[in-house]
Amino acid sequence: METTLYGALVTLRPVTAADVPALAEIRATPEVRRWWRGSDDMVAAVKEDLAEPGAQHLAIEYEGRVVGMVQWAAETEPDYRHANIDIYVDPAVHGRGVGTDAVRALARHLIAEHGHHRLVIDPAADNAAAVRCYRKVGFRPVGVMRQYERGEDGTWHDGLLMDLLADELAPGGGNGERPLGS
Repeated sequence: METTLYGALVTLRPVTAADVPALAEIRATPEVRRWWRGSDDMVAAVKEDLAEPGAQHLAIEYEGRVVGMVQWAAETEPDYRHANIDIYVDPAVHGRGVGTDAVRALARHLIAEHGHHRLVIDPAADNAAAVRCYRKVGFRPVGVMRQYERGEDGTWHDGLLMDLLADELAPGGGNGERPLGS
């Protein structure tokens, strides 16, 4: 993805190799690691994420520094076409609207530029802060996916499937997108 997206608070741009140490440090915080596990080597975990085929990864910049990553991938089968989103944000900036702004900017892009009519996101069912964030963008709960993912403690935990239809995107700030270099 060669596009930089702009929200009211954040800039989303393609992740570079120079971003990996900051992203690894964020992933290693207990608040993020709880939901975004990984090996003891978080640099390797971030690099593994970035190598995932078909996924697009964007660094989230806020106040001049990288504070997280948002990623998306598309289901391209015409009868099931949609995109999915996943995100993590540095706990140091939680509660400032950074995650909401990043998800909204990406959702706007996926609808307007990629023509997706439906987006999905699947936080842990007990991740109340994430669920609140996604609701602000317009995502709605669809259902609980029981024993959806294994936690760091080895037990299975429920996930919440949420979706957003294009006409349900909540309005928000930001000036859209501009190609890199413009």
